Amino acid sequence: MTFDELYQSAKSVIKPRRLSEEVEVGGVGAAILTADNNVYTGVCIDTACSMGFCAEHAAAAAMVTNGESAISKVIAVGWDGRIMPPCGRCREFMMQLDDRNAKAEVKVNEEVIVPLKELLPYDWRAAIR
Repeated sequence: MTFDELYQSAKSVIKPRRLSEEVEVGGVGAAILTADNNVYTGVCIDTACSMGFCAEHAAAAAMVTNGESAISKVIAVGWDGRIMPPCGRCREFMMQLDDRNAKAEVKVNEEVIVPLKELLPYDWRAAIR
């Protein structure tokens, strides 16, 4: 699967809306392609007290729920169609799910694709292993 196809999967779940005074959802969509060639999508949940989570977390949770943990490619897309790099929390989360994810391709903008490991060059886990 190409990043263009993965982009369309992520974009297809973006449906920004307010669930309550405190919660907005769907402003960012993410898509993960697994090593087994399955695609999982998710949206962000933004809460007033920071208990929400990013679209990458939602997509990764769907992946894990379906018995997978190895990521091949990942992309996140904002409501305006702009490609967004994963935040630090998402980078760390995906790395910890499976050591193979260090090689996962991450599209960080229109022109740049990097391995997840390059987004976290100093893995703290190396110091405790």
